[in-house]
Amino acid sequence: MSNAFFKSLLASPAVLGAVLAIAGPSVSAETKAAEVQIPEIASQSQGLVSGSQDFAATPSSEALSSLNGTFEQKFAQALPSQNSVDSLDNSSNTLNQINQYVREGRANRAGQVTSVSQFSDVRPTDWAFQALQSLVERYGCIVGYPDKTYRGNRAMTRYEFAAGLNACLDKIQELIAAATADFVRKEDLEVVKRLQEEFAAELSALRGRVEALEVRTATLEKQQFSTTTKLSGEVIFAVTDEFAQPGDNETVFQNRVRLTLSSSFSGQDKLIVRLAAGNANRFRAFDLAGNQVGDVIEGSQTFNLGNTGGNRVLADWVAYYFPIGESIQVYIPAFAGLFYDLFPTHAGYLEDFDGGNGALSLFAQRNPIYNIGGGAGAAATFGV
Repeated sequence: MSNAFFKSLLASPAVLGAVLAIAGPSVSAETKAAEVQIPEIASQSQGLVSGSQDFAATPSSEALSSLNGTFEQKFAQALPSQNSVDSLDNSSNTLNQINQYVREGRANRAGQVTSVSQFSDVRPTDWAFQALQSLVERYGCIVGYPDKTYRGNRAMTRYEFAAGLNACLDKIQELIAAATADFVRKEDLEVVKRLQEEFAAELSALRGRVEALEVRTATLEKQQFSTTTKLSGEVIFAVTDEFAQPGDNETVFQNRVRLTLSSSFSGQDKLIVRLAAGNANRFRAFDLAGNQVGDVIEGSQTFNLGNTGGNRVLADWVAYYFPIGESIQVYIPAFAGLFYDLFPTHAGYLEDFDGGNGALSLFAQRNPIYNIGGGAGAAATFGV
């Protein structure tokens, strides 16, 4: 009886190990380790039984407690810890929240808006209107709901904030990439640097030549002599006849052509060279007896001056004007200088310097006193 009881005590750990192996499928690694230890214990128990068949004895309490402690340790190692279970629960909740947010976003997301005015619930008086307008119109990274609302007062989750921020960052990266597409790359700068090193001698020589040219340019600017010549001309055709004079007169067709070259060296002086050709004659003067006494100056027409004899081309006026200071004007005629070339006649629009746009006669053009004299010389006027 005692021998059978002792055998039952030795066999009870093996039964307990088998029960643990069946009850713990979720933690297979730890249970396998427990199953490996069970046969070892069973074999020890068998040896113990075979060695103690000749006498009846009960196992000591120390042996039983040691054996039970071994199985309790293996059982504790086989079970999962409470922290692992809590971590799995938190991960499951996080995944569920992400899936729920994705489903809500796909269901409630509207098309991309291009203007903040497309939102029916956004007003210019809202405190964040400027910020929202900048994100919509400048970056284009804000979407609304299908009912054309933005719902700015609704609470936002961290996932929604991360999704919106990521969309804006992507748009900003696109803008930066488009703006810097034509910038000089690092490889290009390295090529330029290498070329500078290879052509250092040529660049140095070129720098010296440029500096020399700058010196010469500065000298020319100080001592510039730039001539500017203007060409102007006048052509007069006239049918002329004289009446109430003794003698036979005929109606004639006359002409006069003038080409004037006006040059300036400093912008304030003037050199005039005038070429003329014409065949117009002055009117003749007769006394009471009908004798010719000369030409009529005052009664002549303006174009009557300038007869070159058969339309020969002559230089009928060469003169040079230049200032001295701010109040002195010097006039030097080399040929056919006249007083009214320098002194004002105060004739207004009638004065045309014997041209074809002013008065018809010399008397009507200016005071006859200005017609006295003429030729080469020099004159000066002083401003008061």
